Amino acid sequence: MPYQDFQTDNIRIEDTVAVPPPAAIRADLPITEAAAQTVAAARQVVHSILNEKDDRLLVIIGPCSIHDSKAAHEYARRLAEARQQFETNLFIIMRVYFEKPRTTIGWKGLINDPDLDDSFDINKGLHLARGLLLDLAAAGMPAGVEFLDLISPQYLSDLVAWGAIGARTTESQGHREMASGLSCPVGFKNGTGGTVQIAVDAIRSAAHPHRFLGINQQGQATILKTRGNPDCHVILRGGKEPNYDSAAVTSTAALLEKAGLPQKIMIDTSHANSQKIPERQLDVARDIAAQLTAGDKRIFGVMVESHLMSGRQDNQPGVELQYGQSITDACLGWTDSLQLLETLAEASRSRRQK
Repeated sequence: MPYQDFQTDNIRIEDTVAVPPPAAIRADLPITEAAAQTVAAARQVVHSILNEKDDRLLVIIGPCSIHDSKAAHEYARRLAEARQQFETNLFIIMRVYFEKPRTTIGWKGLINDPDLDDSFDINKGLHLARGLLLDLAAAGMPAGVEFLDLISPQYLSDLVAWGAIGARTTESQGHREMASGLSCPVGFKNGTGGTVQIAVDAIRSAAHPHRFLGINQQGQATILKTRGNPDCHVILRGGKEPNYDSAAVTSTAALLEKAGLPQKIMIDTSHANSQKIPERQLDVARDIAAQLTAGDKRIFGVMVESHLMSGRQDNQPGVELQYGQSITDACLGWTDSLQLLETLAEASRSRRQK
């Protein structure tokens, strides 16, 4: 039989929908001078903290994921007051996650399904995500995101002050290559099982130049050549067991030293470190605070999952969602979040006096 009789391409693709090139969406929602100033200044502060030129503690805090722009704006307004209150001892960046990795299936985030109804209007999601980042930056609130999809950064990354590579993707060569070209500092989480070495390897890889396939601002397939990213670091998020205590920090620092990397560590108070019980983030923060008070300078940052309302809820058809409550991982409520920030701020102040 002639080869034309055999279909070998796109056998399982049901449909395709065109997406505007990054340049088009950036033109619809252009970065402003105020927004650019917020982003650039925050990146410089994180760089300074990593290089011990700023002795404040970096705190990435906010919802597990963004599903409601209105609630995100309200959270940002409250957080802006906290930033001002604690600015002497903490440098706070709002966690603004639009993409969610799923172990099996589930809602993949605002970009992928902005209407939360399996309609998957990704074009709308990209506009919503960029619009929210633009609003936050214009108001002086720097944002941190997880970089999950390898294409979406071209649409958003000019508005991102700090980025994370998640536990499921830290070992991915594509994400390491992408991080090597990102303009912001990037944290790599340890693996889901708790292995820190893959994050250390990722930092080494991302610090070096790479060449790889991607897209440019016009949406064309392109060979990208990167310079390497010197502002990458480890995020301890637990695994089979928590890894936020002093012994875990010392073990991680030894791995970094062996690799010839700066001993700079961020600790995630949530995920496996809190067994996904939001209130336990307070216990984790108290343990971290004790390490800071003892003078440990290896811990430069903390990540916290926090929202207006504590806990989480399921997104169910026909059921109205509780305003300001997560639909992914359970979060600390606002009152507990302020308590956590106060604990970290006091510990940061105490460390400075050592």
